Parts: sequence; C-alpha cells; structure tokens
Amino acid sequence: MRSDRRRVVVKRLQVSYAESERRVCKALNFPRASHRYQSVRDERAELRIWLRDLASTRVDFGYRRLHIFLLREGWKVNHKLVYRLYIEEGLQMRRKRPRRNRSCQVRVTRPKASCTNESWSMDFMSDQLFDGKRFRLLTLVDNFSRESLAIRVGTRMTGDDVVAALERVKEVRGCPQSIRVDNGPEFISKSLDWWAYFNKVTLDFSRLGKPTDNAYIESFNGRVRQECLNQHWFLSLADAQEQIDQWRLDYNENRPHSSLGNLTPVEFAKKSSSARRG
Repeated sequence: MRSDRRRVVVKRLQVSYAESERRVCKALNFPRASHRYQSVRDERAELRIWLRDLASTRVDFGYRRLHIFLLREGWKVNHKLVYRLYIEEGLQMRRKRPRRNRSCQVRVTRPKASCTNESWSMDFMSDQLFDGKRFRLLTLVDNFSRESLAIRVGTRMTGDDVVAALERVKEVRGCPQSIRVDNGPEFISKSLDWWAYFNKVTLDFSRLGKPTDNAYIESFNGRVRQECLNQHWFLSLADAQEQIDQWRLDYNENRPHSSLGNLTPVEFAKKSSSARRG
C-alpha cells in the first residue's frame, strides 16, 4: 500500500478506535516518520495551468502530443512528468473504439510515395448543419507529406465539382502522378476521367468494399470527424466552410503528426524538399 493511502488508514483507525498515532502506526508497521512526512515536491502549478489550457483546446490530443506543444512553448519537461500531471488533472482521453476485424491485405502492395505531388488521395464525407440539413465534404490529401490540400463543402457534389476543386489545387501545386479514389459515382464520372487524361494523371481505384486500399484518406477523414466535425456546430454552409478551413490550416501548420516524426505536414514537406535539393 502506498504511503498516502496508509496515512488515510491511520487517521481512520485513530478516529474509529480512539487510539494514539504511535499505537496505530506500530500495529500497521508504518513508520511514524513516513506518516508525518510533508512533501516538498514542486506542484508545477504554472505547468498544470498550461496543460489544462492545451487540453481544453485540443480535446482529442493525448499527453504525447500535448508534450510536443509544451516543448514548442519552451517548457523543459520530459514526457513522464507530462504524463503524471496529465493523469493527476484528470485529462485522460476517451478510450479508443474497438477495432473491427482487419480486412485482407491488398493483392498488389502499392509503393509508398517518395516525394510531394507523387500521389494524392481523395474521398467524400458527410455531416449535417444545426437544423439537420445534410451536406458533403470533398477531402484531398498528399500521401507523402500528409498535407490537407483541400476540403470543399457542398450540398450536392458532382464530378464537375471534383474537377473544379482539383483545378484550384493545380494552380498552386501542379498535378500529381496519381490520385487514389474509390468507386463512387463522382470519381468514375466522365468529367474526372477527361481531366485526368488531359493532365496525364492516373486514377488509382480501390477495390470494391476495401476502404483499406485507400488508407491515407480514411485515416485523415477520421481526424476530420474527430477533431473538427464533432467539435463544431455549423449554422450554414458558409460557416462550415470557414471553420473547416481554419481547422485545415491548423492541421497543416501546427498539428504534430506521429508518422512524420512529430513534425507538422508543412514542416515535413519543407524538410524533405530541402534534403532533395541538398
């Protein structure tokens, strides 16, 4: 039994049996010096305040990502101290949902992207406004840097809308070599097929019923759902687009990504670009 628990037991027995501290400690084989010890450990009050503030704004971040943010703010603390304070402050995240049965491996393993604009992934999501009106989101991700290239919001999205979103991204980044998509009607449309043909982009379709064939975008959609859609109450499509754009900017520039060595997608893209030039 820990010393703090023993102190509680000693006090309880003293009150219950009207015995002295000396006799109770002797019966429990608990040194009186340990019972009377007063901790001189620094309570880290200021650090606790920073940690609570970060956890309140980053509600879906665990102690490891919060530790990275504290290091960025200049705190010289290790992850073990952050974990202890994280537990003591009751900031534990909700337990993860149990995984479903894993689907079989892709028949032909796709090579990993080795640079930006080599491979993108694209998919659709859906959500609703405060009044229950449904809307859709088109998400686009770079598979190498994990950058969110675009998230477009609309009530009805067609193949022409997909092409328009790709054209806007093309003006800034150019075209990729391939885009991974599922077999949705917007992605098998003639509009997208013609755009891919004229821009020499390969459309890499996943197998029917195998969302793991496009794992990058499925993982990203999970982050969008957990960290953005579930945290906001959208009043209109314009409000939804504005708040989602703010989250996308924060995701690209501030959110550490564990698969990128805890760098942000923008930092990782810049680092890999300078390494290739060097």
